[in-house]
Amino acid sequence: MARITVDLDRQLGRVDRRIFGGFIEHLGRCIYGGIFDEGSPLSDEQDFRTDVLDALRPLKMPLLRWPGGNFVSGYHWLDGVGPRDERPRKSELAWLAEESNRFGTDEFIEYCRVLETDPYICINMGTGNIDEAQAWVEYCNGTGNTHWANLRRKHGHEAPFNVRYWGLGNELYGGWQLGASTADDYVKKAREFSKVMKLTDPSIELISCGQNGWNDWDRVVIEGLAQIVDYHSIHIYTGSSDYYRNVFSTHQAERAIRVCAAFIEETRYNQRIDHPIGIAYDEWNVWYRTRGPAERKGGLEEQYDLSDALAVATYLNIFIRECKHVTIANLAQMVNVIAPIFTNPDGLFLQTIYHPLRLYAEHAQGIALDPTVVCETYTLESDDEAGQRGHRIVDLGPFKLLDVSATRDEAGQTVTLGIVNRHQDEAITTSIDLPSAVASAIAYEVNGEGTHVLNSFERPDAVTVRERELTPIGSSLELTLPAHSVTVVRLSL
Repeated sequence: MARITVDLDRQLGRVDRRIFGGFIEHLGRCIYGGIFDEGSPLSDEQDFRTDVLDALRPLKMPLLRWPGGNFVSGYHWLDGVGPRDERPRKSELAWLAEESNRFGTDEFIEYCRVLETDPYICINMGTGNIDEAQAWVEYCNGTGNTHWANLRRKHGHEAPFNVRYWGLGNELYGGWQLGASTADDYVKKAREFSKVMKLTDPSIELISCGQNGWNDWDRVVIEGLAQIVDYHSIHIYTGSSDYYRNVFSTHQAERAIRVCAAFIEETRYNQRIDHPIGIAYDEWNVWYRTRGPAERKGGLEEQYDLSDALAVATYLNIFIRECKHVTIANLAQMVNVIAPIFTNPDGLFLQTIYHPLRLYAEHAQGIALDPTVVCETYTLESDDEAGQRGHRIVDLGPFKLLDVSATRDEAGQTVTLGIVNRHQDEAITTSIDLPSAVASAIAYEVNGEGTHVLNSFERPDAVTVRERELTPIGSSLELTLPAHSVTVVRLSL
């Protein structure tokens, strides 16, 4: 039998609620036909899909990243403000589409207000220039009698938007990006962009453009921008058609975070930097089915099975365990495009990955603990299809079949465990041992009839959440975790 032992004093740090952030990009049906649907009977007076809003609210997203993503490197924000019917319709080169610009900065800010989330804007450092970035900050946050602040007022927004988070470009290390750059050139450019942005509003917080956390780009950018930025970003997606490779490849994130954190620590020490620099893992998800050119042009409408839900839960466990370093994380994306919510003109269904996202956002507590987990392990046999973009995951094994995070509240009265049984075929019975008597325990289990089962409009609950009360005995309880399942256990002590 497996064993999970929880010591309330073995603390890893505080869980930053911003790890439950989201991301929306002008790509496929994420914005248009997703969150924003003009003329739909399901939309409100601002053209926001109310059914999508109702589905997003339980995810409790503390911040929302926009407008990209690859899209932002060709986006000029002035195209998306002012009367909608006067905005230019343009060719969109990142995803080979057309952009109507009917959803822009004003609509994004209003959407964040309706959703009660903080806006995070990524600026165009591809085809954009310094003046454009400065003007965007002043339009959003300016309080003076200036052209850009007055333009915001002219558009009906007297009070400043107070956008706190600003990303310095997106994936500019990649040849697919408009305005791709070397790391050294990016640093020079980002220093000048950040200068005018911070002079315009000294209170903003900046996120440098990182890659996968462990390569020369990240090292050069961290060393060059650590004096200026508050966060360094990481982008790694994982996934595989092989079940075990799919659920274990998420541990690439763990490696990336640890190496990136070491780069940051070394740089802060060498440069005597006092301010903290967090990791913003501001694009993450399972993504492998829709990577080809046809699928990319078709909008990346990934259909998620149960194994993907297990992978997503493992990501969340990793962010909790690495809470000292990961202060921001943004799931990419929210609706239709590699997303937990899928719409058509008549309604929506929740994809399998929605359920762990909701459960963790709802039940994770504020202090991360370091549980002791004793269970069987699994070793991958080969690495032929490993990870995303050639990342080797065999080097990280063997892998525990139970992946676990633990959190508690300030008073030490509530403990939440996130447990992923990654065994494809077998249930695992575990004891859960705590330092004091358990008053009550509830388990929320995400599962389905098989690892490749999908939710759909025809079968929206093929993978769903089952709730059950557990019977503790003193400070311990025994729990059988079904094969291929995610279980969130909430304990009252």
